[in-house]
Amino acid sequence: MTRLTVAAGLGLAALIAASPALAQSIATAVVKAGDGKDAGVVTVTEAPRGVLLKLELKGLTPGWHAVHFHEKGDCGTPDFKSAGAHVHSAATTVHGLLNPDANDNGDLPNIFAGPDGSATAEIYSTLVSLKGAGDRPALLDADGSSIVVHANPDDHKTQPIGGAGARVACGVIK
Repeated sequence: MTRLTVAAGLGLAALIAASPALAQSIATAVVKAGDGKDAGVVTVTEAPRGVLLKLELKGLTPGWHAVHFHEKGDCGTPDFKSAGAHVHSAATTVHGLLNPDANDNGDLPNIFAGPDGSATAEIYSTLVSLKGAGDRPALLDADGSSIVVHANPDDHKTQPIGGAGARVACGVIK
């Protein structure tokens, strides 16, 4: 029975490896606070029409926080401005999930950190892909991208970042 289970598992693994449609593409971001302390991990999984994020964060101020995909895979400065602007596919960007004119592909819903500063969430976005599927911006393009957590919640309307405030944590998506 054990040999059969192992053989079936190996057969399934070979089938997935041979069929890109069945294989999942997964990227991760180790998130750090501005002082360099560990702030958690974000896993991004390619889906047929977008990406699924699993956020496991800690060390945040309790309350709501904006989360956005940023255009550069660079969290090298303590203020995380090295991550650039939000991921976008148009020259002129309009921010906000609640804005009918929005074209900012980096927009995501807010997350909530509990009294201990931890936040765990799953978020689905149809606005990006890992490698450019469906003509959506690729998170794993030549200059990469990052996931940035802001000090305040995003109101999903105000330009340019929804009143989200300072960047308090950042992770390069790899």
